[in-house]
Amino acid sequence: MCELFALSARGPVDVKLSLAELARHGGESGIHADGWGVAFLEGRDARVYREPEAAATSPWVRCLQDNPVRSDTVVAHIRHATRGAISLANTQPFVRELGGHAHAFAHNGHLGDSILSMRTPTARFTPIGETDSEAAFCLLMDTFAAEPALHDGNSVDRTLSIFALFARRMRLLGPANIILAANGRLLIHADRRTQRPGVIEPPGLWLLQRSCSAGRAEAFAGGGVHVDGQALKVVLIASVPLTSERWQPLEQGTVLAIEHGEIVRSVAS
Repeated sequence: MCELFALSARGPVDVKLSLAELARHGGESGIHADGWGVAFLEGRDARVYREPEAAATSPWVRCLQDNPVRSDTVVAHIRHATRGAISLANTQPFVRELGGHAHAFAHNGHLGDSILSMRTPTARFTPIGETDSEAAFCLLMDTFAAEPALHDGNSVDRTLSIFALFARRMRLLGPANIILAANGRLLIHADRRTQRPGVIEPPGLWLLQRSCSAGRAEAFAGGGVHVDGQALKVVLIASVPLTSERWQPLEQGTVLAIEHGEIVRSVAS
């Protein structure tokens, strides 16, 4: 399965991602050679870098390591292709605009073919590639688009409620670890993932909360991720623990809203 990573910090921090090392930490590096992508949110927009190539040999990954991007909200994905060609169109994270904000989406799991037929003839959002992940993203965006009150991104409770219902539907189709980032907020759904050959079970995502004293810069480094800056609080989400610290396994069905390095809402879907 693919590898996911997300970050939320109180303020913009320098983020360096060694995506090949991040995949290796998942224990299945040999199959994660089908593409990589990362979205750094910046205000209403996002700096998005994607490539349908192996991260281990990509000069663009090395460029991002040598020239870290400052952001308070980050989503990254390393692909193991299970549906759709190895192409840019099928490389995550996917990004769409709604309400004047860029929305970045990443998914880990297998939702099957039925998700491809769930779109209505009047749907606003259309997949570019062939993956079940992008079809699910477009379905979620169409659901959000049907509620104009959500377009400014400020209604946390209603947004999280709709996201939780959507996540529950996806979980019935197959493993559905989901990260959605928009307007400085992460929405997270934890499900199950392939833990070893033939075994798909929770946890699908792990969480680590970090904080440091006021005025002190504290770096986080491990599992292909290096974060450095003055942010007092940072929340990290990953497919597997990236360090020896006390990462928290997220129970199946957990849905979180995370802003500025803090969990602001938590529900069960």
